[in-house]
Parts: sequence; structure tokens; C-alpha cells
Amino acid sequence: MRYVLKKTGVLLVTLLLISLLAFLAFQIIPGDPTAKLLGNDYTPERAAALRHEMGLDRNVFVRYWDWLTGFVTGDMGASYSYGMRVAEVMEGKGVVTAALSLMAWLLVIAISVPLGIALARWQGRRIDRVFVAMNQVFMAIPPFFLGIVFTYVFGLVLKLFVPGGFVRPQESFWGFLGYLAFPALAIAIPKAAMVTKLLRSSILDQMDEDYVRTAYSRGNSRWGVLRGHVLRNAILPVVTFLAMTLADIVAGSIIVEQVFALPGLGRLLLASIGNRDYPVVQCIVVIIAALVVFMNYLADVVTQTIDPRIRLG
Repeated sequence: MRYVLKKTGVLLVTLLLISLLAFLAFQIIPGDPTAKLLGNDYTPERAAALRHEMGLDRNVFVRYWDWLTGFVTGDMGASYSYGMRVAEVMEGKGVVTAALSLMAWLLVIAISVPLGIALARWQGRRIDRVFVAMNQVFMAIPPFFLGIVFTYVFGLVLKLFVPGGFVRPQESFWGFLGYLAFPALAIAIPKAAMVTKLLRSSILDQMDEDYVRTAYSRGNSRWGVLRGHVLRNAILPVVTFLAMTLADIVAGSIIVEQVFALPGLGRLLLASIGNRDYPVVQCIVVIIAALVVFMNYLADVVTQTIDPRIRLG
């Protein structure tokens, strides 16, 4: 319990620092959002009046406190560009990014866990060497490149989906999931290659331990030893890595959303950066950064739960 409380305290302090740094970063970036809003009507007098109306002439730490207290209560401020509350601008887009990220993460698990176990069982065989070589290649391929390849091969050539023909979940839930399948696979393949390599190596390391030789001496088969003894210890670093991978997947989906023209948080983030719509950018950056930190926290807690020895730390 003390370990969890300590980690929770570190989590809260880290989240507070992230929010502060994200807010301050957009205060020192060159450029005035009022210039973008006024366009050709820009004059120093109109800019000053608009800054006052938007509260941009107040002390930066006062504005940060107002923004933080609003953020934790669900009021993320008002968008400069859309004339709406930030929560309304983000409505629906978070669902797309969350669904894409979750689907990609589940694909990582579905691909890597069976494959990692199989490759460990097939160690030294030709199929193991082939898969290990292919694994190195897939680890190095960026998700956006796979997205481009999938769009061309499966969209334009095989016509399994219509590039840019996004289906909203309100229109067809299964059509929505079907359109997300290829973007999710593009994100999942490099991560699945990493997890496969990690799981295979972890299993093979455990197979050299003394308790494995003892299990063999009792007449257990290789599969029996692997299933009954080795996996329990070998899976620990994989679980930790999978928890952290979900945060990486969310961050990586930003670029993939551009390739497949998905109306998610990634496209909104890039558009808002171009429009200097800092309230929207701040919220998305804080949400993604907070997710990364939270998933690392969750990985530590899960690891501590699975391996009681960590409680000594």
C-alpha cells in the first residue's frame, strides 16, 4: 500500500508539472493569436482590445490557475478559432482516437503474445530464424509508412475500403470499426514486433533457470514447463511494456489519422497548431501527456502486484 501511495503522489505532482509546462510553453511561443483572429482587420488597438476581452492581458499564473481549475472540473476553456467551448470542439473526435488506439493495442496483444510463445517453442528452427529476421524489419517500419502502403494496396488496388470515406459510429458501428481496422493494423504491427521480440527473449531467458531443469526432471514436457512455470515469470516485463505501449499508440495515432483522414484528436491538434488555437492545443497535449504518465504509473502498480518482491523497493 505504501508503494502505491508513493507512486500516486509522484503521479499527481507529475501531472501538475505537465499542465504548468504545457500552459507556459504556449505563452512564450512567438506569435499573437489575436493577429490570426483579426486577419486583415488587425491593428494594435483592436489587438489590445481583443486581448483584454479574451483575458490574455492578465497575469500568466492567474490565467493558469483559472485554466487548471476549469480543466479539472470539465471546463477546458473556449476555442479561439471555432467560437465554441473546447469540450464541444473535441466532442466525437476523442471517441475516434480512443477507438483507434484501443483497437491497435488489442491487435498488438493478439499478434504478439501467441507469436512470441510460438517462436520461443520453435527456437533454432528455420521458421524461428525467418520470423526473427522479419520481426527486425517490422520493428523499423514507421506506422505512417505502413498506413500509406495499406491505403494504396487495400484501398486503391483491392478496394477493401474507400480512402477518406470515414464512417461515423452513429451511421454504422460496424462500418466505423471496419474503417479503423487498417489504421489500427498500421499502428499495431511495429509495436507487435517489439512485444514479440521481448516475450520470446524473456521466455528463453527463463528457460535457462534452475527451476526449469527441476521441472524437466519431474517428467514435464517442454510445453508443460512453458505453460505451467515459465510464462508466469516471463510475462512480467511484457505486461509492463504493454501498459506503456498503449500511451505510445495514442501518441502515434496522431500521424496515422492524417494518412487515413480520420477526424480524431490528431487532425484537430495539427489544425489547431496552425491556427494558433492554444486552448485546444493545450488540452490535447495535456491529455496525451497525462495518459503517457498514467500508463507508466499503471505499469508500475501492475508490476508490483504481479511481483511481490517490488514491495521491498
